[in-house]
Amino acid sequence: MPATKKPARSTASTVFTAEEKAAMKELIKERKASGNKAEAEADCLAKIAEMPPSDRKMAERLHKLMVATAPQLGPKTWYGMPAYARDGNVVCFFQSAGKFKARYATLGFTDKANLDDGEMWPTYYALKTLTTAGEAKIAKLVKRAVTSGR
Repeated sequence: MPATKKPARSTASTVFTAEEKAAMKELIKERKASGNKAEAEADCLAKIAEMPPSDRKMAERLHKLMVATAPQLGPKTWYGMPAYARDGNVVCFFQSAGKFKARYATLGFTDKANLDDGEMWPTYYALKTLTTAGEAKIAKLVKRAVTSGR
């Protein structure tokens, strides 16, 4: 009697970290949620409230800056992170340092942001603290990111 082969075991459990798996579960939850803008902003603010104090302080300031600088962007969550979208497409997001146990938080821009500058340009910015000067730079980037021209 020939021996039967066992099916190959999935390596997904070793490929993704627990944090990455949690982010993917968040994305599934977000996609199942209704398109209610008030609910989306409440989810965004709830994610900010869950952050460690230093990240939470930056995220709260960034949220105020995003809402004031680019009111056409709607707050929501994206992979469990605060994000700001136009027409359902995420333009920028904040990744807490605590989320992936990184040494700095990140402000990221997707390909929906109008930041194109020649052949190469940055789309992620490391944030250790958020100063008034930093807020001014971010406001300028966000204004540029939401301008039409693409």
